[in-house]
Amino acid sequence: MSSSPPPEPRDEPAEDVQWLDTEEKDAWTGVISMAVLLPGRLEQPLQREFGISLFEYLTLSHISEAPERRLRMSELAFLANGSLSRLSNVVKRFEQRGWVERSPDPVDGRYTLARLTDAGYDIVLAAAPTHVRAVRELVIDPLTAADRRALARIAAKLRTRPADLAP
Repeated sequence: MSSSPPPEPRDEPAEDVQWLDTEEKDAWTGVISMAVLLPGRLEQPLQREFGISLFEYLTLSHISEAPERRLRMSELAFLANGSLSRLSNVVKRFEQRGWVERSPDPVDGRYTLARLTDAGYDIVLAAAPTHVRAVRELVIDPLTAADRRALARIAAKLRTRPADLAP
């Protein structure tokens, strides 16, 4: 196995970089801390009570909200913010547990559909209150209504909402 050479250093001298001031660094630190730490904190109760990760919960949840509880795997990967290979491994485990079934898309056989079974839907229904309690405790309740509106505005400006990421 060969490794590729390290990237060449940029020609831009360090003195040309507009370094972050204290306020900007605080903002950046807050954003990156949320991005790195919050998912794990949201996952802990799901792991403890249901043995599923946040990614797995979001995968089941997205299928449960789709018409006829069916989604194309490619769309599901996008919605769950995961690669198609990662999603395929998760869905394979779900199939083994009887939570999801895969089948060719009757509209276009090049695609595969994931369909949530009744047993899978029962897991989503059971886990949803745990997830919502964690979301409330960690995100919603500590914020004022003005904070929540500001957070939504910031997410829109940073284009980090699922609708912003559509291909």
